[in-house]
Amino acid sequence: MEFGDSKPQQLPVSLPGGTLIKVEVQQTGREDVAFDIKPFSQVTKALEEITAALAETLQKTKPDKASIKFGLELGIEKGELIAILVKGSGKANLEVTLEWGK
Repeated sequence: MEFGDSKPQQLPVSLPGGTLIKVEVQQTGREDVAFDIKPFSQVTKALEEITAALAETLQKTKPDKASIKFGLELGIEKGELIAILVKGSGKANLEVTLEWGK
């Protein structure tokens, strides 16, 4: 089956513990993609690396209080499930609040 131009599709995904869920994904390019079960590990790996990079920055800047909020969109690229933080419009879905006391 071929994905349409950026029409979301539901795809079966296997979580690390073996639980199957369906996620809505966007295709990042035109290609034939089978609807086999995809591992969620690419998304969790991306999440781990994003949070580790943010934590490293927070350790350097040492705010008294920090809050980071971001959303990930799921997509398919070369047949693999991927996490998308920045869309084609160039806007990132990332909100950072840092506070320092006197």
